[in-house]
Amino acid sequence: MNAKPRGRQFFNNPGPTNIPDRVLRAMDRPVIDFLSEEFVAIQHACHAGVKRVMKTDQTLYMYTATGHGAWEAAICNLFSPGEKILMIESGYFSESWSQMGKNLGLEVETLAADWRKGLDVGKLAERLAQDKGHEIKAVLAVHNETATGMFLPMPEIRRALDETRHPALLLSDTISSLVSLEYKMDAWGIDITVGGSQKGLMLPTGMSMTGVSAKALDVARKSKMPRHYFNWNLMNGRQPQGFVGTAPVHMFFGLQESLKMIEEEGLDAVIDRHSRLAEATRAAVRAWGADGKGPQLYCQSPDRLSNSVTTVMMPEGVSSDPMRKIAIDRFNLSLGGGLGPLAGKVFRIGHLGDLNEPMLLGCLATTELAMKAAGVPFASGGVDAAVASLAA
Repeated sequence: MNAKPRGRQFFNNPGPTNIPDRVLRAMDRPVIDFLSEEFVAIQHACHAGVKRVMKTDQTLYMYTATGHGAWEAAICNLFSPGEKILMIESGYFSESWSQMGKNLGLEVETLAADWRKGLDVGKLAERLAQDKGHEIKAVLAVHNETATGMFLPMPEIRRALDETRHPALLLSDTISSLVSLEYKMDAWGIDITVGGSQKGLMLPTGMSMTGVSAKALDVARKSKMPRHYFNWNLMNGRQPQGFVGTAPVHMFFGLQESLKMIEEEGLDAVIDRHSRLAEATRAAVRAWGADGKGPQLYCQSPDRLSNSVTTVMMPEGVSSDPMRKIAIDRFNLSLGGGLGPLAGKVFRIGHLGDLNEPMLLGCLATTELAMKAAGVPFASGGVDAAVASLAA
């Protein structure tokens, strides 16, 4: 049996992400009564903090669930069985959200898009204009597609709805973009913002949330979808905790600390840091593939490259799995794999949450080491390109 690598693991999956020591220490304390004044004050402060990073003054619900739970909460509170929603195709997670809608009894129409290039917003406008009877009740978009390393321009999607005067709601999945990419729920006219704890918020997996506009709350009053735990009406009546069941006390301890860290750095500075680290990562990948034989950026739309995850396409006929296994087994570096039809064809470098320049450079250097050990063809100079990018 191979010996376990020593030292701290370099964790560069795009979620979950590194949990800061400050957050771990904040959670390492005895439980308190979730109905006590002490806890309710913490919970209310966390609600206010999450609304600040979402940039919304509207309603927020939180759940003991992964991001998929927040997806389900949005669907089962807003719609009735048989209603139609329009999903913008972006990759593995748009497909997953579509399947959830179908399983819950909705008619799901997919607006097809190339996974490497993303949505043609003009085609969305055309489809909305065709819907004279307003059968489409909502447009659903994954703001940042973790599988492909590409984000969607939410203001342009909002504009398509406005210019066609279509009343559909706009739902946005920010699970891998919240506190990593610029996001403005209210200014961009987003009706539902789905978020999760385990990425930009730097927490363990297991808490999620939905920001809800006044328009969406009005629509929710007409929903006939069965629901219980995620029922917003029940949650409204379970004050002060707002949960159908026990509130996740320790997750709130951690969230309180992570929000402090975000606000100490400043949200704009956090977004800038993500942009800086992402561009350095892309500089390395471009160098690896400069000879046309090595890995390449999977996303082919330069203006939509994600600042939280870079998806790297392997050379033709070369699987990413042996390289990733060497990276984790021999060198203690965890990289993300391909999802769905991209399994074995790509690997993913997460650069979001609690991350700085030395951590990223260690990841990129070790990725080169793992590629070399696995016999993956690549051009030299990737780490130098990343250093040059960061120094600039």
